[in-house]
Amino acid sequence: MSEASEFLPLSLWNQQLFTGNWTTGPLPAQQVTEPATGDVLGQIAMANAEFVSQRCQSARAVQSEWAALAYDEKATILRKAAAVAEQNFAAIVDWLIKESGSIRPKAEFEVSLSIKVLHEAASMPSRAQGEVLPSAAGRLSLARRRPLGVVGVISPFNFPLYLAIRAVAPAIAAGNSVVLKPDPRTAVSGGYTIARIFQLAGLPAGVLQVLPGDGAAGAALVSDPEVAMIQFTGSTGAGRKVGEAAGKHLKKVSLELGGKNSLIILDDADLDIALANATWGVYLHQGQICMSTGRVLVQRGIYDEFLKRLTAKAKSLPVGNPATQQVALGPLINESQRDNAARLVSEGVKAGAVLEAGGQYDGLFFQPTVLSGVSRDNPVFNEEIFGPVAVVVPFDTDEEAIELANDTEYGLSAAVISSNVGRALNLGEQLKTGLLHINDQTVNDEVVNPFGGVGASGNGTSVGGPASIDEFTQWQWLTVKGEAPMYPL
Repeated sequence: MSEASEFLPLSLWNQQLFTGNWTTGPLPAQQVTEPATGDVLGQIAMANAEFVSQRCQSARAVQSEWAALAYDEKATILRKAAAVAEQNFAAIVDWLIKESGSIRPKAEFEVSLSIKVLHEAASMPSRAQGEVLPSAAGRLSLARRRPLGVVGVISPFNFPLYLAIRAVAPAIAAGNSVVLKPDPRTAVSGGYTIARIFQLAGLPAGVLQVLPGDGAAGAALVSDPEVAMIQFTGSTGAGRKVGEAAGKHLKKVSLELGGKNSLIILDDADLDIALANATWGVYLHQGQICMSTGRVLVQRGIYDEFLKRLTAKAKSLPVGNPATQQVALGPLINESQRDNAARLVSEGVKAGAVLEAGGQYDGLFFQPTVLSGVSRDNPVFNEEIFGPVAVVVPFDTDEEAIELANDTEYGLSAAVISSNVGRALNLGEQLKTGLLHINDQTVNDEVVNPFGGVGASGNGTSVGGPASIDEFTQWQWLTVKGEAPMYPL
């Protein structure tokens, strides 16, 4: 990792937090391990609740000055951040491979998306900041967007760089300061990498602070009076707690949570295309994506042949260390995630599912798995697995496909494969989902799109594209008169 060492040398971040400068933390450091090998890559400092509170005050103190900076100066820093990321593309990719277990194509895609986020954020300061409203003669009435203040971002391990920077960059572009708490399992690629990018781009100290920590640190961030908004990406269970706590403190909150996403394959679909889409949607990044295809719903007429092909495909996918091998699947993030996937596969089989392929693991390397014969009361039909497991379910009619897909508390992503676009769109319009893809699979994000789910997948908010300026600002109504009126009372 020589390039990574030049961009983010161990001597800079080891046993450190980022507060605008690199500094030691109040708690014992935690090891950063490579899931594929168990090797120690370094140590991250950990923040406690008191330290988080101090840094939130610091972030608030510098926010006003940052917000007042000329729009073109903000944009220049964000463009420099994009350039830094582009110049260090290979080093950042290497960190994602080693720390998060990403295969190289996934890591390269994630870095490319993150650079696109920075370019999009760089355009935000120069966009219109509000609207002129109708009003009485002699009065100017404006609705203008104002920064929130301090935005707290809590990000996950699976797409650690992108799922953090997609909130960090637009929040900063809108004039806020940001306190980022990355998942400690991927705090380098999902936190310190972002800190280094902005540090090298010349962002004023304190506008971005990166504080890995445990649940207590996260709770402190959510409850801190200096924090105006929380953007949380993670599990639905944790998201419910964050939403409850944020509501208690009257904070704006954006929740991007889990999913049990259906890929519906109609009987007029090309089987080769359907197979390619299902394989990508189910097995990309070992199924550790909120948009992963949790159910493959296949119309009865092509079900047997599709199942046969998917089973053969799963058995052919190579699994191994993505840092040293050309593989389709790398390791799961840790033993807890592996054990949860193994538990659900075992419970699924006990409940009547047929294990067509996989189901075994070696260390953190979980074999691509296919389950058939899954009923609607089976745990694998209902629970988010977050592992490389294809749950294949037949259906007879379009109406049944809609019913199966909507039989979930989640509502993040859905997709339909068909040679008849009108039929697919008609079916898709009846799905309860925040993201809908016709003739594609469920794992999609292009930065310029609003991204968000409904139900247990989120609270109806979105991040990305036109949604970002809505999320990270608040409206202020401003009126101006030449002179104050004389009121009659």
